[in-house]
Amino acid sequence: MLAAMMTGRRGTHDLETWLTAIEDGDLPHLHSYSRGIRRDFAAVPNGLTLPHSSGAVEGNICRVKALMRQMFGRANFDLLRKRILLST
Repeated sequence: MLAAMMTGRRGTHDLETWLTAIEDGDLPHLHSYSRGIRRDFAAVPNGLTLPHSSGAVEGNICRVKALMRQMFGRANFDLLRKRILLST
């Protein structure tokens, strides 16, 4: 049901039903997950319904951090900048 909410952008209607089913269920690790969703409940329906996503930005940040870890202590900013620009 969560996958359908995420891909179909039906978060506002189905989210409360899904959270209630999780909290009534017998899986304690999902109880912790549902508590976290309820803590930030104002933002979660927006993430499940709006077409905007920060996925591309997060991917680029992860790529840059990986390049920085590979070069740690070996080169200066100029070389890091060139590697970042060449990898795009």
